Amino acid sequence: MIHPVFLFGPLGHADFANAVFTDIPFGQGAVLQDFSACVVVPSIMPCLLPDPGATVTGVLIQPDAASRARLDLFLGVFGAVPIPVKVCVAGKMTTALAHVLPMNAPRSKIRPATPWTSDQAEIMYLATAEVMALADNLPKAALQARWPMALAHAASQLRARKSKDPAQLRRDWQRSDIELMQGRRPYAWYFAVAEDDVRFRKFDGGFSDVVKRAGFVMSDAVTVLPYDPVRDMVMVIEQFRFGPWVRGARNAWLLEPVAGRVDPFESPQDCALRETLEEARITLNPDHLFPVGHVYPSPGAITEFLYQFVALTDLPIEAEGVAGLDSEAEDIRSHIIAFDRLMELIASGEVVNGPLVQSAYWLALNRDRLRNDAPAQLGG
Repeated sequence: MIHPVFLFGPLGHADFANAVFTDIPFGQGAVLQDFSACVVVPSIMPCLLPDPGATVTGVLIQPDAASRARLDLFLGVFGAVPIPVKVCVAGKMTTALAHVLPMNAPRSKIRPATPWTSDQAEIMYLATAEVMALADNLPKAALQARWPMALAHAASQLRARKSKDPAQLRRDWQRSDIELMQGRRPYAWYFAVAEDDVRFRKFDGGFSDVVKRAGFVMSDAVTVLPYDPVRDMVMVIEQFRFGPWVRGARNAWLLEPVAGRVDPFESPQDCALRETLEEARITLNPDHLFPVGHVYPSPGAITEFLYQFVALTDLPIEAEGVAGLDSEAEDIRSHIIAFDRLMELIASGEVVNGPLVQSAYWLALNRDRLRNDAPAQLGG
């Protein structure tokens, strides 16, 4: 017997549901009893959890087999499975299917569902559309691995759209100056590769021939160089890096600033504070973050955008040591050194991390001002 499916929250609205399936007629409103809406952090996608006495309002749909399979796959990314439930429609009880978290779902990660902000809704829609575009060719495990980075990539897209993109020297190009002929994702797991056939407008006003371009799809990130203006000391960290290893470097441990990916629902500034605490065990004052320059480190090949900061703080020697998150297999050693020593390491070629070099040169230009203002800055 084919049962209708109970949807609620964002999936109960056609504009969002169309990211999962299309052209499904929505039926009457329905009320599901003895369940509540929750989320499994860090996602904010609402799921159902048994909860005696609670109710959830939604709608019923009649999906075909293909749409039902896509819905099962998508909600399965969050651990939900379809089960028969009783719902109330126009005062009468009827049987439907609802996607419910299993009883062994980790309660420590479950939070009550709350309404989305407009930015959260846009991020969730973009991430859902990206993952479901992969659904025909990838197993659920791949979609589960991709979902966190799909969220982060969606948040990066939203920040990019909101960017002012000043054009004083360069021409004021628009996205309409590029035509996407075909887009592919030949690889998608935690990271992804985009391969697009595009035409772009040339300086003479015409369009180029169709060209194939490939890029590594990443998300926005931050870097932080902690600086003690009173003692004229900086903190740098040392850790194993996969890129130098694959390139063939003899020593794949690099000296770097604190760095990390911006979570989907946090600001770059909040990420800077969080990462410095996680990697260097230092609590920063948000008023003491100075933008170094926000840049694409390698725009011909990767989508990553860096928000770079120098942070004024006290750097006691006891802040040195090994830190990092075990959950991310981080093994990070921090060094507190004189600023002049950092510049010597750059000159010697020992520092080859681009953001650290750029942050150090920015600090060299602004160091006297920061040191002169240090009492007022650190006392604020």
